[in-house]
Amino acid sequence: MTAGEIVAVDLGATSGRVMLASVGPDRLSLRQTARFPTGPMRLWQGDRTALVSDLPGIVAHAVEGLAVAARAADHVHAIGVDSWAVDYGLLRDGRLLGLPYHYRDTRSESGVSAVHAVVTPEDLHARNGLQFLPFTTVYQLAADEFTGVLDGAERALLIPDLVAYWLTGEMVTERTNASTTGLLGIDGRWDDDLCRRVGLPTGLFPDLVETGSDVGPILAGVAEATGLDGGTRVVSVATHDTASAVVAVPMDPTRAAYISCGTWGLVGVELDGPVASDAARTAGFTNEVGADGRARFLHNVMGLWLLNESVEHFRRRGHVADLATVLDQAADLPTSDAVIDVDDPRFAAPGDVPVRIDDWLTERGLPVPGSPAATVRLIVDSLAVAFADAVRSAGDLSGVPVAAVHMVGGGAQNALLCQCVADRLGMPVLAGPVEATAIGNVLVAARSQGLVAGGLDALREIVRRQCAVRRFVPRSTSTRTSRRRDAHLLPSTAPAVDPGKVLS
Repeated sequence: MTAGEIVAVDLGATSGRVMLASVGPDRLSLRQTARFPTGPMRLWQGDRTALVSDLPGIVAHAVEGLAVAARAADHVHAIGVDSWAVDYGLLRDGRLLGLPYHYRDTRSESGVSAVHAVVTPEDLHARNGLQFLPFTTVYQLAADEFTGVLDGAERALLIPDLVAYWLTGEMVTERTNASTTGLLGIDGRWDDDLCRRVGLPTGLFPDLVETGSDVGPILAGVAEATGLDGGTRVVSVATHDTASAVVAVPMDPTRAAYISCGTWGLVGVELDGPVASDAARTAGFTNEVGADGRARFLHNVMGLWLLNESVEHFRRRGHVADLATVLDQAADLPTSDAVIDVDDPRFAAPGDVPVRIDDWLTERGLPVPGSPAATVRLIVDSLAVAFADAVRSAGDLSGVPVAAVHMVGGGAQNALLCQCVADRLGMPVLAGPVEATAIGNVLVAARSQGLVAGGLDALREIVRRQCAVRRFVPRSTSTRTSRRRDAHLLPSTAPAVDPGKVLS
C-alpha cells in the first residue's frame, strides 16, 4: 500500500479551502491550493434583508483550487467535499432554483412556529434526537413551504451533496449531514410521517449513502476546466464538516471529549449509539451520525464567531490590527469577573457584536469592557465556561469518564482559549490538529481508494503519528492571575501526544 494524492474541498461556515494531500499508511501531508470566503451575503428584498450563500461563486473558487492541485499532482485519486450543516439548494430538472438561503437568515423563525404547532419539541427530539436550533433544515423547509419557495422544487441537496452533483452529475445524500436536518429519524431512516405532518413533500432528498461511498467520476467538463484526468473520483466523505473533524481527533473515545472549534464550537463525545433521553434534550444535546456508524453526542456553542465578528468590528474602526495582536493583549488581563451567555440568540446575527455584549451586561448591572482587549478576554473566558460546562454535561449524560479534552480546528491555535478551558475543567486540553476537518476528509477518501485501511482507530493512529499536538495543563488559581504565560506549554513543534499516556 503506497501513498497517493487526495483533494479535500472543505467549506466552513465562514471560509473555505481546497487542500491537496498525500496520504498513505506512513504519510499525511497537506498543502493549501485555495482559500476563499464562504460567509453569507446580503440581498435586499423590499423591507427585508435576506442572507444567502453565493454557492456558484464558492464553487468557482473551489474549481480554481482543484486546477492548482491538478498541476501539482501526478494523479488525484479522489475528491472529498464537506461543508457546514443544515443548508440546502433546491433544484428542478437538475437546475438550481435560486441561491441557497444561509442558516443565519431570520426566515426560519416562522418555520419554527409552523413545525411546533403540529409537533412538540419533545416529540421532535424523540424522533430525531437533535438539539433545538432554530435554523435546523426542517424549520427552514417549513418556512420555504409557507412562502411558496418549495413550489416547483423536485429535489433538495445539502451543500456538499450539491457541490458533488455539480462535479459528477450524481445526486445522493450522505448520512452524517442528513442527520443534521431533523428529517432523519433516530432509527436512521427518512421520517416521511414527520414530513407529512409538517406539510413537506416526501422524497425531496435523494437516497442516503454511507460515509466513504463512491459518488462517481468527475464530469468531462470538470476535467477540462481543472486539468484533472477523468479517472478522478468524487467520494462522499463524512460530508458534515464536524463529522470529518471528529474522524481526525487523535483520541481514545472511551475516556476523552472533543471540541471542534471554528465558527461554531461543537463539544461532545463519540458513542456507539445515541442518547435520546429527556435529560439530554433539556441540556441541549444533539445526536448526529459520525463516520463508520458512530454517534456524535454533542452540544453546539456559538464558537469563534463571537471573536471574529468582534475583532472585525474593532478593525473597521481602527482599534485593532488583527486577532493575534488583540489576543496577546487579552492574555495580559486577569480572568473576567463576569461572563456572558455565548448562546444568547442576540449574538447570532452578523453585525456589531461588541455593542450587543455591552447591552447584555448593562441589562444585568454588570460592568462593560473598557477596551477591545477586555472585550476579547471576556469572550474567551465566556467560551471557556460554555465549553467546560458542555464537556461536563457530555460526560455525565453519556457515562463517558472524560479525563482529557481534544481541541481541533481553528480554536486549537488560540492558546489563551485552550488554557482557559484547561483551567476551567481542571484537566489537560490537547490542541490539534488545526486542519482536522480536511484531514478527516482526505483520510476517508483515501481509505475508499485503498491508500489506507482500517476503522477510525487506524485512521486516528495515522493522525497521532503525523500531526503535532500541543498540551495545555490546568494552572492553579494563583498562577492564572499571573502574567507569566505559556511557560507550561509544549512547543508547537512537539510530537503528537499519545492520548493513552496523557490519560493514564
